[in-house]
Amino acid sequence: MQLQQLAYFVAVAEARHFTQAAERMRVAQPSLSKQIKALEADLGAPLFSRARGNVTLTPAGEALLPLARRILADADTARQEVAQLAGLRRGRVRLGATPSLCAGLMADALARFHRAYPGIELLVEEGGSRDLVRALARGQLDLSLIIMPLQSDDPSLVTEEILRENLVVAAPSHERPKGPYMEIEALRGRQMVMFRRGYDLREATLTACRQAGFEPRFSVQGGEMDAVLRFVEAGLGVAVVPSMVLDGRPGLSGTPLAPPGLSRTIALAQRKDVEPTRAAQAFRETLLSFVVEAGHEGTLPQGVDLIAELPWTDRPPGEAF
Repeated sequence: MQLQQLAYFVAVAEARHFTQAAERMRVAQPSLSKQIKALEADLGAPLFSRARGNVTLTPAGEALLPLARRILADADTARQEVAQLAGLRRGRVRLGATPSLCAGLMADALARFHRAYPGIELLVEEGGSRDLVRALARGQLDLSLIIMPLQSDDPSLVTEEILRENLVVAAPSHERPKGPYMEIEALRGRQMVMFRRGYDLREATLTACRQAGFEPRFSVQGGEMDAVLRFVEAGLGVAVVPSMVLDGRPGLSGTPLAPPGLSRTIALAQRKDVEPTRAAQAFRETLLSFVVEAGHEGTLPQGVDLIAELPWTDRPPGEAF
């Protein structure tokens, strides 16, 4: 089994077409087909069904696909790590974060890291926690900021809880309630703007409403963070959002739900079975230092608090790996 064969296999599995996969891999189609056949012979099972011109994965192919993706991702990570150990002043960190964290916490931490390590390439993937956890497990990300608790524990990941953030009810500023809190019952029968499926905030809102004994009414649903906030500004309804996303939006007000309210835990996740690259380790240290410093100085976004005293990095910013 060769890495090139696995790369060809993944390309065909994703394209569901041999010619398109060959074009993507920049190889002649007969050569690609030959390597796939060699892989099938080595494994002792067909990987694709080619009935009536349709290319589909066999059960063996379905089983191999996630493993092949992980092997290829790990091989790429190994190349990056060896390049760093060889003394090259460059590398790569693949980071994931939810949309609200990308716009807030992650942006400031990335800026600090880039100033300290300008030669490191930063790749950021934005998505819901479940999507990010899948990307981590496949080896497509090095680190990710996710929301806890996960819908299901993944034994291949290790998580480090760092922050707790309050969720608030966002409404147009002119509709600000009189009191400091809003009862969850106040959302019964009220028009709400809802995130697309897969968002952690969607599940948190649905769970809170159902525990209070009612189903929320949606005026519109399916948006990303920026779209949801704009819909609320336009008067389409209210939405349950992280408190930090309202910074710099004077057209919106955020009201916490009555105690115990709603909150979410922000954690840093990585794979348990793979040692992070030096570049990824440096970013983790930078992020934790930034979080602790902001917590001590009171500059964390409103409604965001440190969970516990996190360790400071011993490495001075900008020190070579």
